Amino acid sequence: MEAWVTGARGFIGRYLAAELARRGYQVHGIGHGAWLPEERSRCGIAGWINSAVTAAGLDALAAAVGAPSVLFHLAGGSSVGASVAAPREDFARTVEASAELAEWIRTRAPQARVVAVSSAAVYGDAWHEPIPVGAPLRPVSPYGAHKAAMECVLAGHARSFGLAVSLVRLFSVYGPGLEKQLVWDICCRLARGERDLRLGGRGDERRDFMFVTDAALALVAAAGHASPVPAVFNGGTGRPTTVRELTETVVRLWSADVTLHFDGELRAGDPRSLVADVSESAAILPASFVPLGFGLSQTIEAAKRRLAVG
Repeated sequence: MEAWVTGARGFIGRYLAAELARRGYQVHGIGHGAWLPEERSRCGIAGWINSAVTAAGLDALAAAVGAPSVLFHLAGGSSVGASVAAPREDFARTVEASAELAEWIRTRAPQARVVAVSSAAVYGDAWHEPIPVGAPLRPVSPYGAHKAAMECVLAGHARSFGLAVSLVRLFSVYGPGLEKQLVWDICCRLARGERDLRLGGRGDERRDFMFVTDAALALVAAAGHASPVPAVFNGGTGRPTTVRELTETVVRLWSADVTLHFDGELRAGDPRSLVADVSESAAILPASFVPLGFGLSQTIEAAKRRLAVG
């Protein structure tokens, strides 16, 4: 019952660690940044190594706590925009780190089950209907391409060396504590008192928004399906929401009086529609999802506390 989480200090990693701890796992993490013991213990993290995902860092964690029985790989690049700004760095954080991890598992902990967190960005921008897990991978950003390469690295090791692997392609995960991306950006602007809210794009871009606790449940469940023929799942709800609908809901829940405008310009690497076909992913998804309105209300309340809004 030793669970490791790479990137445990990140947004999803914290919720995943807390869920694993609730289930009785001894949870340890590796990733960037110092993490005070009292802070990490609130997330269920018993042990922490401040390190990139390298053989040396993984060896240090194993020396301290023993080998993992299950490993959740969340470390890597975190956004399309960052990958466009610094593609080489994104490659190192996602692809090179995953290759290092795969080889470490092969040589040090071949019995461990591995759940790797990928992204809907691997599918690209050619989709108008919900995307099945068997769809061809056509990424249009360095971020998506690197996530696809990460999948290939881990799947190749699984098939060649018998490692047990699951791949979960998360769609648009949101929730309290995510201090970037669309919802957070809107909250920051409303907190500053903006009343003429101008956003990029057309507003009709469709996304599949999944509350972070639902994502954590899906990742935990995916560990039970890890296999040398890697199981692949979509981590989404299957329910489309346009960017305009999401923005209008945030504004309404904030109780703000604003005028909303979209500039009509699409960002590089930003698909028009990313909605999951979840028909082949039911085995890992919760029986019912946190409703978007409720999830956004929780997210907004947390943002108001963080931004000191009365």
